[in-house]
Amino acid sequence: MIEGTDIMNATRSTDVARREREAPTRYPMSLIVLHWLIAFGIIAMLAIGLYMVGLPRGLPFKATLINFHKSLGLTIFLLVLIRIGVLMVSGRPPLPPMRAWQRAAASATQVLLYVSMIAMPVTGYLGSSFNTYGTRFWGLLLPKWGWDDKPIREFWFGIHEIAAWIFIVLIALHVAGAIKHQLIDRDGLLRRMLP
Repeated sequence: MIEGTDIMNATRSTDVARREREAPTRYPMSLIVLHWLIAFGIIAMLAIGLYMVGLPRGLPFKATLINFHKSLGLTIFLLVLIRIGVLMVSGRPPLPPMRAWQRAAASATQVLLYVSMIAMPVTGYLGSSFNTYGTRFWGLLLPKWGWDDKPIREFWFGIHEIAAWIFIVLIALHVAGAIKHQLIDRDGLLRRMLP
């Protein structure tokens, strides 16, 4: 005789299987566009950031580059917030079958990428809040959250720099994982994010 809980469990697993079959295999176009805009923006940000720290102080071009870096960083930050909102509403397609450790690694990398995408602009903005120049967002002077204080500024910029290197490692892992799934596993994972 089948117990009531057995019927409920069978119904639940049938519902889960049906939802997985009906789940989209690709991200919605809005998330695809946001993903690639953010990805190219982040690559540009990291390249500019690494280049400008090697420039000598007082170079007029360096000040222009720093302001561009700040504006682009805050624009990417806003796009990331929009992407998080869209993702919460639309959800994400299920991952293809993979080992539990791979699923855990993919999930951890994804979370850490989002943490980095938020930590980078926040630490950069806080560092800029503790100098005399502040932050200009495409020419508009934003409110400062501090005063001119070199030790505090260096603290936030130190975290910003460490976060940048961690971010670079995470991006390399993310890209390596996508390439592995495309070329070795051939499971169509990359197709989910292609227009």
